[in-house]
Amino acid sequence: MRAIGDARLITPLRSAGGHRRYSRYQLRIAARARELVDHGTPIEAACRIIVLEDRLQEAQRINTAYRRATESANPAAAA
Repeated sequence: MRAIGDARLITPLRSAGGHRRYSRYQLRIAARARELVDHGTPIEAACRIIVLEDRLQEAQRINTAYRRATESANPAAAA
């Protein structure tokens, strides 16, 4: 987790006592990074891959929303 934090992929919140606190999303990212590193990917490359995967997922979500909005605005074009 610290290596991923050092690579600035995730930044944990801190408790009042100074302990690191991670969200479920951050833990999911950490698990994906660990999976890539376990398969021989350097940590820096794993972080870049994860950032790109996240951007792709967001672009696909935006595309889907755009298509739905377009189809509902012009139902004849969807057919």
